[in-house]
Amino acid sequence: MILYPPAKINLGLNILRKREDGYHDIDTCMVEIPFTDILEVTKSDSFEFLQTGIKISGAGGTNLCEQAYQLLQNEFEIGPVRIHLRKQIPVGAGLGGGSADATYTLLALNQLFQLQLSIDKLKQLASELGSDCPFFVEGLPQIAQGRGEILSTVELDLSNIFLVLLNPGIHVGTKEAYDGVTVSVDVISIEEIVQKPIEQWKALLKNDFETSVFKRHPELEKLKEALYQSGAIYAAMSGSGSSVFGLYTNEDAAMNFNSTHLIYKGWLKNPS
Repeated sequence: MILYPPAKINLGLNILRKREDGYHDIDTCMVEIPFTDILEVTKSDSFEFLQTGIKISGAGGTNLCEQAYQLLQNEFEIGPVRIHLRKQIPVGAGLGGGSADATYTLLALNQLFQLQLSIDKLKQLASELGSDCPFFVEGLPQIAQGRGEILSTVELDLSNIFLVLLNPGIHVGTKEAYDGVTVSVDVISIEEIVQKPIEQWKALLKNDFETSVFKRHPELEKLKEALYQSGAIYAAMSGSGSSVFGLYTNEDAAMNFNSTHLIYKGWLKNPS
């Protein structure tokens, strides 16, 4: 069985408050994009995990795909499998690739072993693997609140929008991104903003991580400026960085954008 775990981008991200448990409450809109890893899961005589493509640091057993398998193995005693993850989504890039890989491993195993798990059960299991993981169970545009695990579907018309996605190869850890951030006060909710015309997003839709991350990595701010100069109608850093994206209503402007940091350009949402 072969699946294609997608990356996501964040349309705005408000950091609302620091919680007593050390995490932060956020408000953001997450959208899947047609830029993927490749995940192959097959039944096997013994468990095996193989990772190719972009290298991921960490000892054996620590990859989220392995953790997803172990989670289902512990609860349902499924049989051994061979998992091959071809990593194409950059790590530490604000694109949620690791979370997508973990969730799609759950989806693959649910199908492979005919567990018939409900959407709610899959989301509950995914939440044990990471805050972003439940988002990828359904893959619809969603508002994420709390630590990112409180999800609600939002209606967005993303047809005829083109995406240019840049990544300069900088790894921004979550702790680094949160260092120096200031919380948003009296802000408009992300859900309210993204339902306004996209022409208004530039003035209203912010990512609170940009202030601290751009200070440490000014080249990211320059990439955002380059996207606007090329005709993007909205540009921002995704999540806690370090990827920067631009949205275009002009196909030629999007397709003509070139950069050594380009990792994807094309439809934001694949035409159905």
